[in-house]
Amino acid sequence: MSRAPLTPLEDALAAVLAQAQPLPGAAFVDLLQADGRVLAADCIAPLQVPPLDNSAMDGYAVRSAEVAQAGTVLPVSQRIPAGQVGTALQVGTVARIFTGAPLPPGADAIVMQEDCTVLDDGRVRFDAVPQPGQFVRRAGQDIALGSTALQAGLRLTPAALGLAASLGLAQLPVARRPRVALFSTGDELALPGSIAPQDLPPGHIFNSNRYVLASLLQRWGCEVVDGGILPDDRVATHAALAQAAQDCDLLVTSAGVSVGEEDHVRPVVEQLGALSLWKIAMKPGKPFAFGHVRRSSEGKTAGQAHFIGLPGNPVSSLITALVLLRPFVLALQGASVVQPPAHWLTADFEITQRDSRREFLRARRNAAGRLELFANQNSGVLTSTVWAEGLVDNPAQTLIARGDRVRFLPFSELLT
Repeated sequence: MSRAPLTPLEDALAAVLAQAQPLPGAAFVDLLQADGRVLAADCIAPLQVPPLDNSAMDGYAVRSAEVAQAGTVLPVSQRIPAGQVGTALQVGTVARIFTGAPLPPGADAIVMQEDCTVLDDGRVRFDAVPQPGQFVRRAGQDIALGSTALQAGLRLTPAALGLAASLGLAQLPVARRPRVALFSTGDELALPGSIAPQDLPPGHIFNSNRYVLASLLQRWGCEVVDGGILPDDRVATHAALAQAAQDCDLLVTSAGVSVGEEDHVRPVVEQLGALSLWKIAMKPGKPFAFGHVRRSSEGKTAGQAHFIGLPGNPVSSLITALVLLRPFVLALQGASVVQPPAHWLTADFEITQRDSRREFLRARRNAAGRLELFANQNSGVLTSTVWAEGLVDNPAQTLIARGDRVRFLPFSELLT
């Protein structure tokens, strides 16, 4: 019997994202609570920034035509600190001005104080000749009145929140956080703290995926509901998934979606809804499941909850979450960008054997700024993900020679 062909990662991702419609229920939140949230509507500027022409330097506001040569000496007729508005500049005088202060009518340039000398009688000698518009920030040069200051779909950053604040906005409309029920599967799992490491029974392991995936989902803007560990029991699995679907937007499991006798998640999801199970042409992370669980008629919300089943091996689970789960939950929030940009760096390693699958290799930069690989790329070695700075995305059947340019995905962009 021939094996079913592996599904290309690009096809699996396209199929997943095709089902990721933005969730309803946007709400206004205070700026201090908006970092990392997705903007739900365009932010239209209610004023221009800066509101008036102002000084970019501490110095003197002048008519440039009156300072036509170095050595010109002029008296100071007024002093304009930030937050105050001066009067029209008298002919043949200058104004002492500070950064951010509005330019007085009649002035057309700023001479920074380092290019000036204050004489004993209080007049100022100009040691440089200004050009019209020099060190003047024009009204509206940053943001024009009525323009789109921030676009819907933007994941808000501290800089974006500062921009909103500069417009006088105290709140912004943001997408609702996806509510995600997170389950681990398997009787062999134990929670850290429930038993001393030296007392762990043979055949048991501590559950690491719970902490990896919960942290990732929270970083990606989700509200995580801890579903605990699903036992190797079909009735209990059915009850847990059916209950979680009633008030969650997405159910996520690690392990349990294969075809083994103790893998109960797959038949339960098929009974409660629908499931597509793919063997994806990626390494690590081949087994991946996507589907939905219908809500009961007695539930608070009609419809269905999405379902994603990740592999059980720790590194496979992590990498599959980074490349498939992350874009899905960002799309649920209406994010306009769900894939981070790749960086092209130089390899300080070799791949001498072709692989039929697309590989994600754990790597970091060395002292020379080139990429080196963690020695053991096994899917169970979680140490590699702590050591690494990111992933080398190596296409299928591709060899890498030392000095080649390779596609690098930094964890700093994937984990946010």
